[in-house]
Amino acid sequence: MSALHPGPQPMRLMLLVAGGAAVVALAALWGSRPVDDPTAPAMPAHVHAQAEAGAAPGTRPATVVKPLSCEALPNVPGKSITTVTVDFPPGAYTPAHRHPGSVTAFVIKGAVRSQLAGGPPQTYEPGTTWFEPPGALHLFAENASASEPAQILAVFVADDNCGPLVIPEK
Repeated sequence: MSALHPGPQPMRLMLLVAGGAAVVALAALWGSRPVDDPTAPAMPAHVHAQAEAGAAPGTRPATVVKPLSCEALPNVPGKSITTVTVDFPPGAYTPAHRHPGSVTAFVIKGAVRSQLAGGPPQTYEPGTTWFEPPGALHLFAENASASEPAQILAVFVADDNCGPLVIPEK
């Protein structure tokens, strides 16, 4: 196979990345939808948020996760793609955690500071992204502002059944 015509495995990866990019673009456009949208898709109860991981009780606001979709990937048996928005109120903080699958985060508004184990803390602004490999230790994520909200779109590729998406670090 040539670089212009990849074989089946690279093609699957290319389709997965293209699908994730399309979801990110659509969700960014939908970022202004009302939170209480009655047409929002129903999500399984076990899809849970980073806020449930125990964000510094009583000291800083927690993040709020809103599931948008979860779909089985027909070309990748046993895997699904889940898309959520994560709202960071001013000063919000998420403690150390892991994810069972791959995650791409896209900043919709505000600024988010984040650090993965082995790397420096970084601040991400609207239109920027970061990637977390399966099981990577995400040391923290926080709103970089004490006065302005922030929001990200997170796209997870993990095992079927759409969750759980966050594994708190003990």
